[in-house]
Amino acid sequence: MKRFELKLLTLALLAVFGLYSCTNLEIEETDSFITEGFQGLADPQSALDQLYNQVGGQLGDQANTYALTTVTTDEQLIPTRGADWGDNGRWRKLHQHEWGFEETDILTPFDQWNANQLLASQILDERSAAPTQVGAAASFLRAYSMFLILDLYGQVPYRDTQLPSSTVPEVLTGTAAVDFIAADLDDAISGLPAEAAGTGNQNRATKAAARFLKAKLLLNKHIYLGQLGEAGTSPAPQPADMQEVVNLVDAIAADGYALEAGYFDIFTDAPDNETIWFIDSGNTGNRIFNGLHYNSTGLGGGGWNGFSTLAEFYDLFEGDANQNRYESDLNSAQIDGQEERRGGVPQIGVRFTDRPGTSDNGGFEDGSNVGNGFLVGQQYALDGTALQDRQGNPLEFSREFVDGAGQNSLINNSERTGIRVMKYNPRNGGGFANHVMVMRYSDAHLMKAEAILRGASGGDATALVNELRTLRGATPLGSVDESALLDERGRELYCEGWRRNDMIRFGAYTRGWEFKSAAETGNDARKLFPIPLPQLLANPNLVQNPGY
Repeated sequence: MKRFELKLLTLALLAVFGLYSCTNLEIEETDSFITEGFQGLADPQSALDQLYNQVGGQLGDQANTYALTTVTTDEQLIPTRGADWGDNGRWRKLHQHEWGFEETDILTPFDQWNANQLLASQILDERSAAPTQVGAAASFLRAYSMFLILDLYGQVPYRDTQLPSSTVPEVLTGTAAVDFIAADLDDAISGLPAEAAGTGNQNRATKAAARFLKAKLLLNKHIYLGQLGEAGTSPAPQPADMQEVVNLVDAIAADGYALEAGYFDIFTDAPDNETIWFIDSGNTGNRIFNGLHYNSTGLGGGGWNGFSTLAEFYDLFEGDANQNRYESDLNSAQIDGQEERRGGVPQIGVRFTDRPGTSDNGGFEDGSNVGNGFLVGQQYALDGTALQDRQGNPLEFSREFVDGAGQNSLINNSERTGIRVMKYNPRNGGGFANHVMVMRYSDAHLMKAEAILRGASGGDATALVNELRTLRGATPLGSVDESALLDERGRELYCEGWRRNDMIRFGAYTRGWEFKSAAETGNDARKLFPIPLPQLLANPNLVQNPGY
């Protein structure tokens, strides 16, 4: 009892002292909860460099943004092979459209791209006094970050750096978000350099990159206005928007950007007229090794034997359904009637000639036994020997995903199931050249065709598509409708991060495909990802997306 009374007396004395102390209301400058807020950046150029590095790392990653834009479609999936790629169902849930609130691939991009746009806003704050081109690049990267947030989540939190740090960010949706992004892009177009095509300097923002992104924004504008049921907006593309898409693409072409022959050469680090924007990312290897078998090559420590594509996606291309072979190099004869973009599996490696960016392995270009495009059927070593898996079975990549009992399944697969995708190649720079494609002219060319198909003037959509198909060694089409154009975009742009965006715009994202949950087929709620719960708690201006 005495101990209890002593505690009460102590508390009473502390309370009296506290009341006395509180009469002094002058706040010391050292009080940690009082801040002046953001006051400007001392070195905006260094901040811009940091921002480019962040964007490069995020886009080069095989998870997060890439997973959301690619694995949630008919383009890529990752089966569990024994104990490999299980990851608590992480990859399967994305492909099957059974994701929840706490998936790391949904949480992380929301944080990353919002952090990017805040840093860009700090660079753009007048107190940072950024040089004109630094500010223009920041406007482009802020627009790009906000575009991705809008596309993935439908809601863009925006923090005005002029306001106190304690201010809850406002949330932009629909028209407000589109207009904000478009204004940033107009500033970028005004202030960025007009870098000519083919210089190899396309790893930084240019007028062409800003025009490309504005064309992409306008092409999807009617989708963004209708995402959350904004009152008074049209769910259909508007003629003026489609005409501006055509004008923007024509302006890109005026800087020398054009369709380029040699499809897989575009994905090397050699300058070309196709590339509008690429990122410096050492993660090019993610695009290479995530699908290759462990024994496919010794470069980079071998493949990781995960990512594959659906047979139905592979079947969009011309050629034999079960084989995809060419001779010793893509410059040699393609054996199975395939178009160039489908690539092929070489029967033997390429003899070493000291070509720039290659290395010698027993007289062959190291990695040149790995084909390009879609790898199906028997795979071969540099000397032409048929490769085996780790159990001694012929290393033949199959069209099917089956378990040990031969039943269609995304679990208990062998090391050999699934067609693999190889858009970059380990023979070029050992697989870690700092060159991951983000924007290229073929996409802009097809955007122009789509805008014309949707009502703009400036050419013939079928003729534009056939111009590209002829260059790629594919049979010209008699006519082009929306379905044919979606397929063509799939053939040209596979695994470049646009498939989800395209499928939503063409009304195909909610359809069924192999292994997609039947219960989720037709579920419009899956067109947006859920707002992460911690963000909802931190910002009352955010509202959870419908269906979650």
